[in-house]
Amino acid sequence: MKQSKLILPVIVISQFCCTSLWFAGNGVIADLVIDFNLLDTALGHLTSAVQIGFIVGTLSFAILTIADRISPSKVFFVCAVIGALFNLGIIYEGNSLTSLLCLRFLTGFFLAGIYPIGMKIAADYFEKGLGKSLGFLVGALVLGTAFPHLLKNMTETISWKSVLIATSSFAVFGGLLMLMLVPDGPFRKVGKRLNLLAFFQVFRNPEFRSSAFGYFGHMWELYAFWAFVPSILIGYQAKHAHIDFNISLWSFIIIAVGGVACVLGGYLSQKLGTKRTAFLALLLSFSCCLLSPLIFSVESELVFLSFLLFWGMVVIADSPLLSTLVAQNAPNEIKGTALTIVNCIGFSITIISIQLINGLQAFTDLNNLFIILAVGPFLGLIAIRKRNKTSHNKA
Repeated sequence: MKQSKLILPVIVISQFCCTSLWFAGNGVIADLVIDFNLLDTALGHLTSAVQIGFIVGTLSFAILTIADRISPSKVFFVCAVIGALFNLGIIYEGNSLTSLLCLRFLTGFFLAGIYPIGMKIAADYFEKGLGKSLGFLVGALVLGTAFPHLLKNMTETISWKSVLIATSSFAVFGGLLMLMLVPDGPFRKVGKRLNLLAFFQVFRNPEFRSSAFGYFGHMWELYAFWAFVPSILIGYQAKHAHIDFNISLWSFIIIAVGGVACVLGGYLSQKLGTKRTAFLALLLSFSCCLLSPLIFSVESELVFLSFLLFWGMVVIADSPLLSTLVAQNAPNEIKGTALTIVNCIGFSITIISIQLINGLQAFTDLNNLFIILAVGPFLGLIAIRKRNKTSHNKA
């Protein structure tokens, strides 16, 4: 009993420490642009490099069914250490844009052994109340994602290289915690052999497919929003001369508040149900996308920041709930593979939305740019609504 109470906090802390690798490059992008003589578009390219690495990693892990055949805690540890080393490589003074892109790609590749594997470990321990457990877990991912922005805010006293050293050190620590304190869970069902068809088999289940499509719509919006939060703040500041934001600090707060929303969403799902809570969060984030052109013209700094804080909450609140639906509708023996492949496709979608926003900056005003993100939540709502109708008819 004592062990079960300790397990979730350990998984959450480990996930936080290791996912700080994800946006480490974004947190120090201004310094990288100066030190390595990069163009301003480097933000979109470096973010996409991590996403592409994660996609290739999750695809490889899914095809080889690694999470179901090998102890997930060991996989988590190895990937945390290797990912930390590639993240640390950014501080090398001889780097070019090409080498930086390669390092971010490789960091993303090994993050594939951290984020979905962490969810797999949680699913192996918490068969009941999985939505609440994944709420804490994804909340840790959100804080880990936001953390480099907070460290960057401290670079008046510490160098940008120290930010990367710190995030790499946290990742190794998180990996060690998982290896030493989280053995294989009681609900883990070991995959006996390599199953290359598992990649395709999971989508035969219509319930699984609908949950996955809802997740894909959510992912179209999420990482593009996170990647461009600093740009949104800078854009608003440029239009309102009297405004002077602390960009790094507010970027951290706007992203990090989503961690609280994940936990609250997990608890709310126990009363409203997982599907209803996920649908509500997706509907609210869809509304934020549609309203985004108007918010730039608002003269009130308080209203603008309140809107971004609200968007930062609802844009991620559905993530652990949709992952819960995916896990609940996947066969136990390939649950890890199912979560991994859904992550793979979801993050592939983020590449398109990030690069689309990145490219359209040259052709349209920042005010109207983020309405494009509404497409994903809209399609996700259709997928979840169909699932709700199907489930209701069966009942």
